Amino acid sequence: MGSNPVYFRTLLLTFFTVLMGSAFSTAQAAPKYDTATEAKFKGTIEELKLPPKGKDQEIAYLTIKSGTDTFDIYLCPKSFIDDMGVIFAKGDEVAFTGSKVKQGDSDMVLTRELVKGTDTLVLRDNKGNPVWNWKR
Repeated sequence: MGSNPVYFRTLLLTFFTVLMGSAFSTAQAAPKYDTATEAKFKGTIEELKLPPKGKDQEIAYLTIKSGTDTFDIYLCPKSFIDDMGVIFAKGDEVAFTGSKVKQGDSDMVLTRELVKGTDTLVLRDNKGNPVWNWKR
């Protein structure tokens, strides 16, 4: 049974499939909102980064410049931004509340609430749970 080359190849392929699947699921694990790291920030939009066409369920984010610091703030799926009718542009001043978390070697902010001009966008509830519907 163990010396059969087809069996061995199948076993090896299964092992690598499981190994790669677990590596990708670990690497792609979404960061969790942490209310203990919640803070208020202000800054200027440097760039709006949207998911590719047809991927409207993926998260859109902004690169923000605040003083000498530049960092990414993660918003919500692009489809949710579209539903709210909000437009972001380079140079817009924003204030936001969010949780600063680590993703790999970099810091990011998961945005709970964002204020742009007279518009206040609530993206997460007080516990950090998304208010958008993933099953659109």
